[in-house]
Amino acid sequence: MPVSLFRAFCLSLCVTVATSAVSAQDSTADPNIAAAHRPTMILESAVWTELFNGRDLSGWTGDVTGYEVDHGVLVCRRGGKNLATAREYSDFVFQFEFRLEESGNNGIGIRVPRDGYPSQDGMEIQILDHDGDRYNGDAVMSDGKTQRLSWLKPWQYHGSIYGITPARTGYLRPVGDWNSQTIVAIDDHIMVILNGAVIVDAFLDDVTPVDGTAHPGMHNASGHIVLAGHDDRVEFRNLRLADYSTSPPRPQSGADNSPPAGFMALFNGTDLSGWKGLTHENASERRSLAEESRKAVQDTADATMRQHWSVTDGVLTYDGKGQSLCTARDYGDFEFYVDWKIPPGADSGIYLRGTPQVQIWDPWDPRLKPGQTAPTTPAEWVTQYTNGRNLGSGGLWNNRRWRNAPTSLADRQPVEWNTFLIRMAGDKVTIWLNGTLIVNRVALENYWDQTGRTPLARADQIELQHHGSELFFRNLYLRELPY
Repeated sequence: MPVSLFRAFCLSLCVTVATSAVSAQDSTADPNIAAAHRPTMILESAVWTELFNGRDLSGWTGDVTGYEVDHGVLVCRRGGKNLATAREYSDFVFQFEFRLEESGNNGIGIRVPRDGYPSQDGMEIQILDHDGDRYNGDAVMSDGKTQRLSWLKPWQYHGSIYGITPARTGYLRPVGDWNSQTIVAIDDHIMVILNGAVIVDAFLDDVTPVDGTAHPGMHNASGHIVLAGHDDRVEFRNLRLADYSTSPPRPQSGADNSPPAGFMALFNGTDLSGWKGLTHENASERRSLAEESRKAVQDTADATMRQHWSVTDGVLTYDGKGQSLCTARDYGDFEFYVDWKIPPGADSGIYLRGTPQVQIWDPWDPRLKPGQTAPTTPAEWVTQYTNGRNLGSGGLWNNRRWRNAPTSLADRQPVEWNTFLIRMAGDKVTIWLNGTLIVNRVALENYWDQTGRTPLARADQIELQHHGSELFFRNLYLRELPY
C-alpha cells in the first residue's frame, strides 16, 4: 500500500474523511454489523485449513527474513516486505487477526501472481492505522479553529481494496489491540468483515476503480495471498482459509442422496422434509402476502404438494398434475447439484431465488405445428426454431437482455438421468450439464420486474418447476457460499 508520507500542509490538496460508527452499545441498529450475520452463520459450517502453524514459515515464500515467529505470532519486522503463500487460491474466505503499532502499515494481497505487485497485479486489502500521526495533522482553519485533517484518500483507509473501492470506517480497534478480519473472495464478490462489521461489499464487475487507474489484477481468477509489508511492524495470528473454489461438475459422493463433503442434502431420499408447496407463481406477489394470510395459503399449497409429489425408490417424483415444488428455506449464493430426468416432450426448469429459470426440456421434440414435418437436418432445425428447445437444456431462458441459451447441447436422451452443477454468486449463474460448461457467469434477470429497474432478490427459494408432465429428481445437494 504505497501511502504518501506526512508532508507540509497544503489545504487545497487535503482530503477530509469523517469516520463515525454506531457505538457497540447500539450495535443492533448498525446495518454493517447486521450485514455480517448471514456470512458469519454460513461460515460456521466451513471447512478450514490453517495457513500458519504458529511455529515457522512453512507454506510461505518471499521475504522470509523480513518476518519471524514470536510465541505463536507471525510478525512482519520493520523493513519487512511481501510474504506470499506457496499455493495459489481462487475463491476463498481468509480469516486472521492482526495488531498494529501507531501508524502501522501492511496489506493483504489476494489473487496476486508470483512476484507480482499486490495492489496492481492482484488486489490489496489495506491493513493500516489510518488514524496515525503519519497520515494526519492539525490545521488552522479560516475561523482560527484547529481541525485534524487526513492526507489519505478514501480508498487508502483500512480495509479498502486499494485504489478500487473504499471501506467503511469506524470499526478498527485502538492501536495495540487485536483485530479480527474476514476477507471473502468468490467470483467477482469481495467482502471484508472487520470486528463483526461489513466494511466492504463489492461486486467487481460493477466497479470502476476510484483512483482512475487500471487495475488488471482485479480480474484475476486466482493467485497467491500476500502479506504486503510496508516497512512497519505488524503482527498476525490465527490465519486460516476456507476453500470455495468451484466444485467438480459431478458430485464426488457414493450412494444416491448422500451429499459430498461440504454439501448438505436438500432431499433425504425418503420423504418431502425440507420442501413446501408453491403459494404463488409470481415471487413478488408471494413476498407481499400479508403475514396473517401466509400460513393459510401455505397450508393449502402444502396439501396440493403432498397429492402430486412423492418419493419412489429414492427418487423425488411428480405426477404432472399439481404445482412446482419449493425449498422450505431461502438461499442466496450457492453451488447446487441436481440429477433430473424427463419423459419425451416434457418441459421443466429450476427457479433460482424464486426466479425463472434454468431450463429443462427435450431438445429432440420439435413441437410441430399442424401439418409440419419433423426436421431432419440442422438447417431445418434452425428454420423451425421457435422456442429454443433444440439448443438444449440449461439456458436462462427467461432472460431478455443477457444470454438466454446454453453454449452447447449437453442433454442425454429423454428418460436418461442428467446432472446439473449450478453455481450462483451475486446475480451471475454458471452451469455445467453432464460435465460440460454450458453457461458461464451470465446474469439472471429479475423476470418479475420487466422494467429492469428492480434487482434480483438477494435470497429466495429454489423451485422445481412443473409444466404438466412427469418429472424425476434425485441427488439434490447444496453448498452455501458466504455473502
